[in-house]
Order: sequence, then structure tokens, then C-alpha cells
Amino acid sequence: MYILYIKPGCPFCEKVLSVVNELGLVVELKSVLDPEVKEELIAHGGKKQVPYLIDTKRDVAMYESDAIISYFETHADAPAQ
Repeated sequence: MYILYIKPGCPFCEKVLSVVNELGLVVELKSVLDPEVKEELIAHGGKKQVPYLIDTKRDVAMYESDAIISYFETHADAPAQ
């Protein structure tokens, strides 16, 4: 399962979301505009930077839009039919 922490309007988040849509991935989105989600992000990653990806299936977490995109392109499962 992919969990992606984002901030609406963030160009780096939009860049990642574009690839998510292009690849047809199922991703749980969490907006840091919600203070509880922001605190959850900091607890997981140590800072409030977005986008932040957690792949619960592979126990992987990362910041940086280009790294997340590369990860999706390399490790993403085929979309459900």
C-alpha cells in the first residue's frame, strides 16, 4: 500500500500525482493541511517536507519528488484490472 503525504498546490506534489495518475496507481493521499496529518508526517519522517511516500508493502519511505517518481516507475505493481 502506498501512502503519499502532500500539500495541495505544491508543485512537487503535483509532479508526483501526475505520475501516480499516469501509472494508474492506487495511493492513499494525506494532506498536511490537516494538523494531525502534519504531526503524523513529522513522526514518520522527522520533518514536514512533502511529498513523502511510504510503501507499507516493501517497508520503504522517502522524500523528494524525483526519488518518489523513480521509485514508482521501478517498483510500482501493475494497475488492478
